[in-house]
Amino acid sequence: MTGIVCKPVRQPSPVRVTRGDSPVVLGMPHGGTWLPDSVTARLNDNGRGLADTDWHIAQLYADLLPGATVVEATFHRYLIDANRDPAGASLYPGRNTTGLCPDTDFDGQPIWADGQAPSADEIADRSAGYHAPYHAALRNELLRVKAIHGTAILYDCHSIRSTIPFLFDGLLPVFSIGTNAGSTCAQTVADAVIAPCRGAKGYDTAVNGRFKGGWTTRHYGQPESGIHAIQMELAQRAYLSAETPPWTYSTSRASALRAVLGPILTSLDTLARSGDLSVTGASR
Repeated sequence: MTGIVCKPVRQPSPVRVTRGDSPVVLGMPHGGTWLPDSVTARLNDNGRGLADTDWHIAQLYADLLPGATVVEATFHRYLIDANRDPAGASLYPGRNTTGLCPDTDFDGQPIWADGQAPSADEIADRSAGYHAPYHAALRNELLRVKAIHGTAILYDCHSIRSTIPFLFDGLLPVFSIGTNAGSTCAQTVADAVIAPCRGAKGYDTAVNGRFKGGWTTRHYGQPESGIHAIQMELAQRAYLSAETPPWTYSTSRASALRAVLGPILTSLDTLARSGDLSVTGASR
């Protein structure tokens, strides 16, 4: 009798790049759900739920801007968070947040089984194996499109549950836009994102509120050198059927949201190609 040979599942590349010719690059550090089996085995039941994923973020933005480059992390943020300072510094000192290799979820609840949290050596290995390759790819794509157009705009795509008392009070606005108090992009770039959001019927908007832009936005946003960065944090009620498992994508809700997001990306593309990117002023 012939035995059945089970082939091992190939580990995905830490980063997936869809290359385009637009000056706009979409960063997606938190949409991945892959974890090594050895890491999944160390998570507790709460951690295995992966509740802090930016669910369906790639689907939400798919084809909104033909020619946009997309840089996606394939791994889950519980392995290592690609939007955190690799040195481990907090983005929001004095406030509840999660770290480079989080110990808790966004509700402040443990995600690791007792004694299974990663060691300092493991965190260093994960940083080298996952965080660094993601950012090497993102950096390369920003420099590539800047070489073509003379400028690049990083639009960092995020989403989060609407209500998380551990992190913020009340209901999160649908659009939370971050430019680190105006330092990461030209005012014209900020306005191209802020104005359509504020004008969108049925949605609310915050600028540099609870989310001021993560490490990615702050690190790459150097408008004086021709690279502009802005973070968009979307409340998941705007495109999911419910903000609970199984985190189902709502086509009708997403269609309405995409009708706002698509023109924003198109206007950023047009703006970057025009060369009208003054770096004076601060985002409001």
